[in-house]
Amino acid sequence: MEFWLDLNDEQRELRDWVHGFAASVVRPAAAEWDEREETPWPVLQEAAKIGLYGFEFLANTWSDTSGLSLPVANEELFWGDGGIGMAISGTSLAVAAIFGSGTPDQLVEWVPQCFGDAADPRVGAFCSTEPEAGSDVASMRTRAVYHEATDEWVISGQKAYATNGGIAHVHVVTASVDPSLGSRGQAAFVVPPGTKGLTGTKKLKKLGLRASHTADVFLDDVRVPGSCLLGGKEALDKRLAKAREGQKRSGQAAMRTFELSRPAVGAQAIGIARAAYEYALEYAKTRVQFGRPIIENQAVAFALADMRMEIDAARLLVWRAAWMGRNERPFTAGEGSMSKLKAGEVAVAVTEKAVQILGGAGYLREHPVERMFRDAKIYTIFEGTSEIQRLVIARAISGVQIR
Repeated sequence: MEFWLDLNDEQRELRDWVHGFAASVVRPAAAEWDEREETPWPVLQEAAKIGLYGFEFLANTWSDTSGLSLPVANEELFWGDGGIGMAISGTSLAVAAIFGSGTPDQLVEWVPQCFGDAADPRVGAFCSTEPEAGSDVASMRTRAVYHEATDEWVISGQKAYATNGGIAHVHVVTASVDPSLGSRGQAAFVVPPGTKGLTGTKKLKKLGLRASHTADVFLDDVRVPGSCLLGGKEALDKRLAKAREGQKRSGQAAMRTFELSRPAVGAQAIGIARAAYEYALEYAKTRVQFGRPIIENQAVAFALADMRMEIDAARLLVWRAAWMGRNERPFTAGEGSMSKLKAGEVAVAVTEKAVQILGGAGYLREHPVERMFRDAKIYTIFEGTSEIQRLVIARAISGVQIR
């Protein structure tokens, strides 16, 4: 399929539909849920009722062969608010893990359970990061041991900073099944609802995205059926055998999930940046200093021009990566990482400039740019820090295992 930058009628309708929900439901609730630092279950339920939260929505966006529907929707949702946006979209990371590593039967069984339904919405969690294994995924200490007699896996370890950790209906957990192989000896498992031994800490207090639940997760001899190994035992055994023989493989469970999600995460950052830019632009048109609107000063006008340019540049990188991923074009130059890196750093820079343009008012909670500034920072940290994205890109363009 050819890459085209003009949205078609269906994509524009999707954009306008999500934008309408963000404007009428998300934005009015944003400050309250940021202050409460709680999962906005009523907003999730409203999203589920209209079909914005659920398996069908993700399936419909994925069916778009241009790959643009999901980033377009994410940008509009996070334009509404980053914290509520993450509360709604956080489940998609668990879904991406199931999609990236699971069989078709596992996809059908577990993805709908991640969402629940409009009457009883649920959330899913992807648990990969550990206290001593963030960017260094190969140092993962969580272990999964197979018991052939009972066809069970026993998982033990600790996960850190898990979105929806502990409150999720379905947890997807990465673990090492052969520590001697490093990251090549890892696999992903579904932990069904109600499984004993999985507990989460109380919600962690965060700088931003406060409406999104983040917690550490502890796994104490968690027993899951053999069928919960994503991809199945036969595929895992073949993969481990190749790794032991020294054969190259394409990646491992956590990284495959992040590769699938990076453009979508980049679109979230763009939504936050765009919201801050638009607010600062309108403020600059009406704020009068020294007898004229501040936008008539070059320093302010040029800052806004740079903000708009950087947002558009980041969006183009996200759209390209989303199209490439959907059409199975290889990221030969780390294009997925480029999109997330650029979008995250643009979000931080643009929201900071928005606060500066508002001056003292921008530092107050009565203006949303303060919240947007706090929300933006995580996009240079989670799902691969900016430094890790640069490492991925540098390795891709050089062919050298840069450290």
